[in-house]
Amino acid sequence: MSTLLGAAEIRAIAASLDLKPAKALGQNFVIDANVCRKIVRLAGVTSTDIAVEIGPGLGSLTLGLLDEAASVIAVEIDQRLAIQLPITVAEHSDHAGNLTVINHDALNLNHLPAQPTVLVANLPYNISVPVLLHFLETFPTLRSGVVMVQAEVADRLAAKPGTKEYGIPTVKAAWWSHMSLVGSVSRSVFWPAPNVDSKLVGFLRRETPAPESLRPVVFAAIDCAFAQRRKMLRSAMSSWLGGSEIAIEVLKRAKIDPTLRGEVLVIEDYCAIGDVITQMGIGF
Repeated sequence: MSTLLGAAEIRAIAASLDLKPAKALGQNFVIDANVCRKIVRLAGVTSTDIAVEIGPGLGSLTLGLLDEAASVIAVEIDQRLAIQLPITVAEHSDHAGNLTVINHDALNLNHLPAQPTVLVANLPYNISVPVLLHFLETFPTLRSGVVMVQAEVADRLAAKPGTKEYGIPTVKAAWWSHMSLVGSVSRSVFWPAPNVDSKLVGFLRRETPAPESLRPVVFAAIDCAFAQRRKMLRSAMSSWLGGSEIAIEVLKRAKIDPTLRGEVLVIEDYCAIGDVITQMGIGF
């Protein structure tokens, strides 16, 4: 069993590194061990899992993961933290040999030493959506996970069609997975405390709704529809498709009412649009 880090240990490790949390890197460290255990529990991590953690920071969540997973791959962009993490783990856990630390920018990471099965992370606020989508795309063995993100971002990822939160992140994430809100986290469990509250988003891998070859045009359709989200689809997609008449034709062939707005469509609808565009040979 690992001894998880509390506020005093977190601050002591940071002081030993002369580390001042960097806002640019989204460094807000969790200082509540109970929250870390809760996240691991909600993620359903088992002894057969290869867990990947993005932005492990000083190791609070890492220690909780090592107690449950077969192994943990921690991806840390800050070199000082990447060097310190194995040292901290060795001092607080009997499972230090099960940890691999990669000093790399998660947004540009395309290979891991093992195939991860679960993603558990306190994602930096400034890159939370891009890095989550990148990992879902790049590592298809990820079957599930729980990520802690800014509350507003969490609401977007798990939003329902027709709501103000529903948007590009919601629909794109749905290509790979089912997203849901699984918990809330107070700003008081972080050091330094952020100016916003956080929520936990859980995901389960789903079969993609269309072939991978269609995804670029589907995602382009999503971007187009939400660029002017208050406009009807026939207007929002007009310039992109080469005119309102073509836009109306595409939407009708996809069995979508041209007077609807993009915020009421689900990922399957955008796949239908992408499929028609491909069949009609419309290029961009």
